Amino acid sequence: ALATPLLMLAVYLLAFGPLVRGHWPGVDGWGEFALVVFTGLAVRGLFAECLARAPMLVAAQPGYVTRVLFPLDLLPWPVLAGALLQFAMQLLVLLGGLACTRGLAWSALALPLVVLPALPFLLGLLWALGALGVFLRDLGQLVAPATTAMLFLSSALVPLATVPARWRWLFEVNPLTTIIEQLRRVLFLGLWPQWPLLLAYLGLACGFALLAHTLFRRLQPGFADVL
Repeated sequence: ALATPLLMLAVYLLAFGPLVRGHWPGVDGWGEFALVVFTGLAVRGLFAECLARAPMLVAAQPGYVTRVLFPLDLLPWPVLAGALLQFAMQLLVLLGGLACTRGLAWSALALPLVVLPALPFLLGLLWALGALGVFLRDLGQLVAPATTAMLFLSSALVPLATVPARWRWLFEVNPLTTIIEQLRRVLFLGLWPQWPLLLAYLGLACGFALLAHTLFRRLQPGFADVL
């Protein structure tokens, strides 16, 4: 769990340091630049892990549907827990890197609250795609291009301030961008999160999760006939 993010960070330090000499607004040195990119890719990894598992969430467990009386709407929770564990290991490596370079500000204490709004959104994705994946078996083929689009249309690799104004809305509506920007705000700028923005994100995410759970419940009676 720790070896993978450590290896990733080592690759970023090499790639964006001696090889590319990357720069980021408000960040000094290629080492901190690598940590900034690592932050964005860690968030993307959290979303990508849930998206990759979601389409086959129910379809890969036919025994739970046809042979055992099991509350199927609990299936997303282990997937989300596993993705969060991997994400936590990456954050641990990130915090260690920051502590060794520029130090940690008090605003880093708000890190769990920054990640919190993403959880109901990820649960909603697992419920919605898990239910639809029973009937649309090719849905999983769309996951890879979707996660790639989410990566390149977010601030994971590109500073939001450098995006042309006419296209910036594409980045701002990306669910990755808000979490990435707020994480960088508390870790690199030493500022507290923008609470109204996070509350709005949390409200929308909870509404989406409620709709996705309703969809899951509506489609659940047909699972056994298909599987």
